[in-house]
This record gives sequence, structure tokens and C-alpha cells, in this order.
Amino acid sequence: MAKNVLVIHGPNINLIGSRETGIYGEESIEDINKQIILHAQSLSMNCKVMQSNHEGEIIDMLHAAKTEYDGIVINAGAYTHYSYAIRDAIAAIKIPCVEVHLSNIYNRDEFRQRSVIAPVCAGHIAGFGKFSYMLALYAVKELI
Repeated sequence: MAKNVLVIHGPNINLIGSRETGIYGEESIEDINKQIILHAQSLSMNCKVMQSNHEGEIIDMLHAAKTEYDGIVINAGAYTHYSYAIRDAIAAIKIPCVEVHLSNIYNRDEFRQRSVIAPVCAGHIAGFGKFSYMLALYAVKELI
């Protein structure tokens, strides 16, 4: 039976393709999402992709995932660096979660180099553009 994986994009990820293209590239998030879903299918996983610019909505997604999904890939965007609420939601649901970032957060502003969600995630993948998501899907498959 295929496993279910949820991919969550946080704030401003909906603007990928037009936002800071020197960092995030010109490919739209819609195109990347299609590739994420196809890659999950190639790994025999069902995949749903969701995005929100609102912290509470991301927390609600995580809570709902507890009964629907076997694994999570999350790019929490700027919430990565300060949202203890998202960190606590990840810890509470006890589903394998892999944190991803398109850019290498360690090559950027100092405030971006710290992740408060990393300690409750199974792993962290950053700096490979859209391929960060593909690598995370491999990881989630192995974890579940």
C-alpha cells in the first residue's frame, strides 16, 4: 500500500519564480509542485502539496496530518528561524518530518542560519534548489 506524504510550503514560497530569482530561481512553484508530486509517485508514495503564509494554518495542517499522512516534508520559510509554535506542532504529531530549504541557509544572512524546527525534524536538507524536495522525499520514504 502506498504511503502518504504531505509537503508544506511556508510563507512567500508561493512567490517562487518571481521572488529573488537570483536565490530561488525562475521556475514557478506550480511547476516545482508538479515535479514533487511526480517524484513522489515514482517512489510509490501519494503526495499532497499545501502552502500557507499563516503560522496558525501551517500548525493546523501539521495537526491534521497526524491521522492522514505517514511523513512530512516542510519548508517553513522564515518561520524556520523563530516559530516555536510550528516546532512544537512537529514534535507533537510524531510523524517523520524532513525540513527543506531551496537555498543554503548557511550561506545567507546570519538570522537565517538557525533553525528552531531542526531539532524536532528527522533531518534537514538545504541548498539544492527544487532538488532539496526530491532528496527529502527519498528520505521520508526510507523513514516510513
